[in-house]
Amino acid sequence: MEKKKSYSPPPKQTGLAREVLKWLQSLDLSFFPKNVRRDFSNGYLVAEIFSWYYPECFSMHSYGNGTSLATKQSNWVQIKTFLLRHNVHLLKEAIDGTMHCKPGAAELLVEEIYTTLTHRRIKSTFTQDVDFTDRDYQQRLPMVARSTASVAIKNNLRLTEVLAEPNIEANQQKVLGIIQRHLQHRREERVQDPKRFNVKPTIGELAIRHLPSSFLTEQNPHTDPLMPTKSAEENDACQPDRRTVVLY
Repeated sequence: MEKKKSYSPPPKQTGLAREVLKWLQSLDLSFFPKNVRRDFSNGYLVAEIFSWYYPECFSMHSYGNGTSLATKQSNWVQIKTFLLRHNVHLLKEAIDGTMHCKPGAAELLVEEIYTTLTHRRIKSTFTQDVDFTDRDYQQRLPMVARSTASVAIKNNLRLTEVLAEPNIEANQQKVLGIIQRHLQHRREERVQDPKRFNVKPTIGELAIRHLPSSFLTEQNPHTDPLMPTKSAEENDACQPDRRTVVLY
């Protein structure tokens, strides 16, 4: 007698919590997401998930399961219209990051959908400050293997982002932001390990700095602020004995 094969969920490298994986398995989707970042990018699985809870609002024949930018935009426009009409709040950065295959965006979006539809809380691995870049991955690499500025732009600015946003100035601002973050991370690394990078103090850091005049006291602006101040009792002791002299 042939044994019935039992289905086991994908391994933990999908980045989703076990509760979310079991929930996705119970929905009996058209296909189970093996690569979360890739399989959720076009929005087809997201629409299929919502169709189980709102069947009257989702007609799956109007959604395509392709990988082209036009298919992605068409699917996500319909999903965003539904979210707006039914007052369902999902993180906009997570939606855009999922569409453009940003690292960690699809995982966060699926967790938000799970919490919204099931009203259950899970222990999320994401912090409040969401950063859909490769910063965490770069920090795990040795110093010599980390990306340069040009590679950082390639890794953090997808081609679909450029095609979806035809405004040249907006894309230039994104590139400048990536370069500034890259340079900031480099400066932090140099400060954390100055001996490795042979960082020497500048002339300005070695120069003697004088305190500005604003530090002088208002009572006696000519006093040196670096000298220890006297207490009120010491000042009274130094004052001459002022007694009232009565003239007859």
